[in-house]
Amino acid sequence: MPIYASASYWVLETQTTGYALGLNQAGLLAHCYWGVRLPFIKDYPPPPDPQAWASFDDAAHQTPEEYPGYAGMRYGEPCLKATFADGVRDVVLRFVAAEVADDATPELRIHLRDAAYPFRVTLHYRLHEDYDLIERWAVIANDGDTPISVERIWSAQWHLPPGDDYRLSHLTGRWVDEMHLRREPLVHGCKVLESRRLHTSHQHNPWFALDRGDANEDNGAVWFGVLAWSGNWKLAAEVADFAAARVSIGINDWDFAWRLNPGETFSAPSSYAGYTTAGFGGASRRLHDFIRDRMLPHGHSIHKVLYNSWEATLFDVDVASQIELAELAAAMGVELFVMDDGWFHGRNDDTSGLGDWRPDERKFPQGLTPLIERVNALGMEFGLWIEPEMVNPNSELYRAHPDWVIHFPTRDRTTARNQLILNIARPDVQAYLIEQIDRLLTTHNIAFIKWDMNRAVSEAGWPEAPGDPRELWVRYVQGLYHIWGTLRTRHPHVIWQSCSGGGGRADLGILCLADQIWVSDNTEPTTRLAIQEGFSQVFPANTMEAWVTDLGWADLPLAFRFHVSMCGALGIGGDLLRWSAERHAEAAHWVAVYKAIRPIIQFGDLYRLRSPHTHPFSAIQFVSKDRTEGVLFAFRTYLRSPATLPPLYLRGLDPAARYEVEGIDGVRSGQAWMSVGLRLDLSDFQSTMRRIWLV
Repeated sequence: MPIYASASYWVLETQTTGYALGLNQAGLLAHCYWGVRLPFIKDYPPPPDPQAWASFDDAAHQTPEEYPGYAGMRYGEPCLKATFADGVRDVVLRFVAAEVADDATPELRIHLRDAAYPFRVTLHYRLHEDYDLIERWAVIANDGDTPISVERIWSAQWHLPPGDDYRLSHLTGRWVDEMHLRREPLVHGCKVLESRRLHTSHQHNPWFALDRGDANEDNGAVWFGVLAWSGNWKLAAEVADFAAARVSIGINDWDFAWRLNPGETFSAPSSYAGYTTAGFGGASRRLHDFIRDRMLPHGHSIHKVLYNSWEATLFDVDVASQIELAELAAAMGVELFVMDDGWFHGRNDDTSGLGDWRPDERKFPQGLTPLIERVNALGMEFGLWIEPEMVNPNSELYRAHPDWVIHFPTRDRTTARNQLILNIARPDVQAYLIEQIDRLLTTHNIAFIKWDMNRAVSEAGWPEAPGDPRELWVRYVQGLYHIWGTLRTRHPHVIWQSCSGGGGRADLGILCLADQIWVSDNTEPTTRLAIQEGFSQVFPANTMEAWVTDLGWADLPLAFRFHVSMCGALGIGGDLLRWSAERHAEAAHWVAVYKAIRPIIQFGDLYRLRSPHTHPFSAIQFVSKDRTEGVLFAFRTYLRSPATLPPLYLRGLDPAARYEVEGIDGVRSGQAWMSVGLRLDLSDFQSTMRRIWLV
């Protein structure tokens, strides 16, 4: 049984991990254990019962509570803070009851209640046994007759075994430089990562991994987790008194408040976390499998090779130019043709048109249908770029509804990329966008939508807010989910991509709606190696759209460009009109090769053999789930000569089976390839792709 429950103690077990919590003698819901699954229920430790250490440190402060409220002598980061109608500003939670729903996805629910007010909290623990993941979230309810102002509601606080020697891994960056992996000691105090930008952000990602400083890709204990949320978020990693270590994660409480009216509830987004002894690679593969199997709308559908016309035509699109590009793309084996920005009413540059989502009458006098029909006749599906959350001041929509944007009435409205943000927290804005995009998808044979968001927030006001104006941060994301979810329900065949100037909206919340993420606007191949490795810490390869473009050194081999992009969902974005016949032929070759190996890449297990963050010689390997075949990619950027490349030790093979590696003499056991390894000879800025197969 995956959940053991008594009157005051609970154990949650997945395939290889155990998690225990219980009520201590003071009646506090305390964390007891998180780590390897233990043989017997009685092996799990009892709830900790610390004593007050001094008048400065009460017992409650020392207790590793599962979901602490701001109350009493607690000085760490609380999960919940609220103000009641009489001005009382703390939350004293008492255990009420617990229940277990032992369904296909077992779930423990623990009910808490404030000691003096009709304020109820339900903690949800859902087990995803096959993936060694626990999903947590909290739901609050106002059972009284006066409003409650909620100033913080986080999804979970994850406690680690006591220790002050932890190392924190996280992702950081900026626009065109996202997803850089950082590993640093978690020192005494509180390390905060967050977004205040209205979207997930390029700067940080709501993912963490903690180890004791000795884990690597293949081995070592790692505790890891994510938040499934596409707006402002906050992560607080603490080492507190007596080596107490914990990570709290949830909606950012910066500039946030929520008026919880009588009879209303509010649900925090889900946090997923797990434990593994298989190192950082093991942690990633658990997330990859879960995302593919349980989250993506089209989970195990092959992602097609696409061509995007942006770099070739920019805003200067019309039927003739797009058909010319489509014919070239089809000849090299592309399966999906995507027309980017510039197609809609009044859109000749980035100063106008956003919000008016109908084909431009001068560029497309007969609408989009002739272009789509030609693309389909060439054997390709058709896709389109949109940016529904934005509006240009120079647009019909803004002139009709200037009040629809996020703004403060007394402040200038800051534009970025000449655009303002529509307040999609408003139901009327949601209805407008649903109607516009639904009409577009209903009247055209569109198979793919690239949904972009090209700026962060400013003047975060909502003059007509129905509750506290600071609810904007959450209601905006709820509006986004409603719009996108409604359109997905009406058009289930459409593949959606999440783009926010690159990787600004990459999270598990959006992957319940979108199948792919545009990782970065930086498509320079040598830079992409590190960006893509950071992305792979969390997300599987089939969610990573990666283009071959003309960006970067002109003499960088086309094979290198393709090899980098073939590590995800392959796309092409170069100006095909300027490519030579030889370049077109080589591209067609690599497209055909990718089609043959993409099931392994998109749905297999990923192993990071050598990191581009730390080595100019890097490698990544994909292995099919049945371990019968694999693909190895290796890249050399600049390495001072003379140099001998170190051996590559393959991973994920059946030790007792025999394999052959393309271009390497001899048949060896999987154990030999993984223990003895293989050597490659690459010059600077060369790459190679080698297939691996069972003999």
